[in-house]
Amino acid sequence: MQYLHLLNQMFIFVPMEYPMTVVKNTGSWYVVKTPDGSLLNCKVKGSFRLKGLRTTNPVAVGDRVAVQPNADGTAFITAIQPRRNYIIRRASNLSKESHILAANIDMAAIVVTLVHPVTSTVFIDRFLATAEAYRVRTLIIFNKIDLLESDENHDLLNAVTSLYDSIGYDTVHISARRGDGMDSLRDMLKGKITLVSGNSGVGKSTIINDLIPGGNQKTAIISDAHDQGMHTTTFSEMFELPGSGAIIDTPGIRGFGTIEMDEHEVSHYFPDIFEIGRDCRFGNCTHTHEPHCAVLKAVEESRIAQSRYNSYLSILDDVSPDKYRKPF
Repeated sequence: MQYLHLLNQMFIFVPMEYPMTVVKNTGSWYVVKTPDGSLLNCKVKGSFRLKGLRTTNPVAVGDRVAVQPNADGTAFITAIQPRRNYIIRRASNLSKESHILAANIDMAAIVVTLVHPVTSTVFIDRFLATAEAYRVRTLIIFNKIDLLESDENHDLLNAVTSLYDSIGYDTVHISARRGDGMDSLRDMLKGKITLVSGNSGVGKSTIINDLIPGGNQKTAIISDAHDQGMHTTTFSEMFELPGSGAIIDTPGIRGFGTIEMDEHEVSHYFPDIFEIGRDCRFGNCTHTHEPHCAVLKAVEESRIAQSRYNSYLSILDDVSPDKYRKPF
């Protein structure tokens, strides 16, 4: 608190060589951590929203910021250090706006479940493609493996895992409720700042409660009628992991709208499609209708998974609605 007291007395801007880290976003307030570990409630200057930033949150958890403290213990965020990366999605209620999930991260982890509820492969692929676009390493966490009672479900888990393993993505199988695989997950998160995202109901809060003793994240029962989870996390927040590293928990989301992608670059964010696309006759091939398209041939021959190709088309449709819709 000595550092914070000094800031309040001097009423100065924090130099950017000594930035603070945003650890929570409540929508109207931001919580930042000072160099001595104290927490400071902040708001943003109005000018942040006048610089053409088409985002619902001009400041994100993980941002390194400068602040101007007030005598009442609050402060204004006055500057943001350039981000080394971030993860962004289309805002759910403002189609022309984006929402930054987190900034300055080492890894992005998506929690998925194959039952109760079912995470769609389109959701997974959209998340992975967005992470590829911003050069963020990814991890796919398959949770609730204890609920996969039938051989058919176990075969599905192995098939989906094999698909993403073959593309080069890291995967891990866990049951946060039972504790299976949690030690492996801890090792994968150690020493990293990791964004954790996923649909509502996939068990993010249960995972965090296991990773962080005393985390006390709320959990909720899945709706039997719709097999969907309820939002138990309402704000993005960073939690320090025991030992080293941190995780950034985000509110559960039902869809992952992409943004800031060029139609000729979408295939670059699908490593499996991009690699085979090198053999297309045309350098600007969209892999939708062109003759001698190596990707279309690979889909026909099951060398590219149909699910991956459908996800690719869905993002193209985001970029240019109706232009690329093509039954396969």
